[in-house]
Amino acid sequence: MRAGLAATLALLSACASVVATAAAGAVAAERAPVDMRPATSAADTETIVFPATVEQGSLVIGKVPAGSRVRHSGRELRVTPYGTVVFGLARDVGATATVEVTPPAGQASTRSITVTPREWPIERVNGVPPSTVKPAPALAARIAREQALVTAARQRDDARTDFTQAFVWPVEGRISGRFGNQRVYNGSPGSAHSGMDIAAPTGTPVKAPAAGVVTLADNLYLTGGTLLLDHGHGVSSNFLHLSRMDVAVGDRVEQGQVIAAVGATGRATGPHLHWGMNWLDVRVDPLLVLQRSR
Repeated sequence: MRAGLAATLALLSACASVVATAAAGAVAAERAPVDMRPATSAADTETIVFPATVEQGSLVIGKVPAGSRVRHSGRELRVTPYGTVVFGLARDVGATATVEVTPPAGQASTRSITVTPREWPIERVNGVPPSTVKPAPALAARIAREQALVTAARQRDDARTDFTQAFVWPVEGRISGRFGNQRVYNGSPGSAHSGMDIAAPTGTPVKAPAAGVVTLADNLYLTGGTLLLDHGHGVSSNFLHLSRMDVAVGDRVEQGQVIAAVGATGRATGPHLHWGMNWLDVRVDPLLVLQRSR
C-alpha cells in the first residue's frame, strides 16, 4: 500500500511540475516583445509589384524577387540585392508598358502597366539669340559634339541606389516651363521641352535633389553652365543655364548639398534653373518624381 501511495504522489508531483512549467512559458511568451516582421515564405519570395497606372514621362519603381531577371523595352534592368528595379517612360510612350520578370527559380511572367496620356501645350519662347535657333554650320557641329558628351554621360548604369531617396526641389520658385511641352523659339518650332524650368534670381544656390556622382560639369553652347548628377541604375539629373558650378566630375554629393548657382547662360531669356531627368536616354518629368516622393 505504501509503495502504491508513493508512486501515486510522485505522478501527481510530476504533473504539477509540467503544468507549472507550461504556465510559466505562456506568461513569458506573453511578456516577450512581439516580432512584427512578416514571415518569409515561398509565396513572399515570388512577389512582383509595379504600379497599376502611371503617367507619360514617369519614373517607374517596382519590386521583384531578389535575383530576378527583368526586361523592359528590350533592355535588361539592373536589380538591387533587395529586388528594386527602376525604368523611365517617355512623354510619347503608348497606352501600355510591359515588364518581363523571371524569378530565380520560376518561369517568366509579364506585368502590364496602364499609361495615362497627358496634354502637351505649345510654349512660345521669344527673344533667344538667333544663333541658338538656327546655328551656322560650325556652331551646329559644336552643338552636336557637346550633345554627344551629354548623351555619353547619361549612359552610366551602376549599382548605387541614390534614386530611391525622396527627391527634393533643387531651388524654390515658380515653374516657368513644363516638361514635354512643344517649344517654339523665335517663331521656329523646336523639340519638346526636356525638363522643368524654375524661375529664380541669378546666383540662387542649386541643391542636389538626391545624392549622386557628378558625371559632367562644363559650359556648353546651348545649355550654358551644364551639370549632370548620376543617381544610380541609369537615373540622372541635369541642371542647365548655371552661372556657377561648385563641384567637379567624379565628386560624390549628398542630398541638399549646394552644387551650383542659377544663371541665364546658353539659350535663355532670363535667369532660371532648367532641371531635367533621364533614365539612360529616356527623358522623364522631374515634377512627377517629386510628386511620387510625397
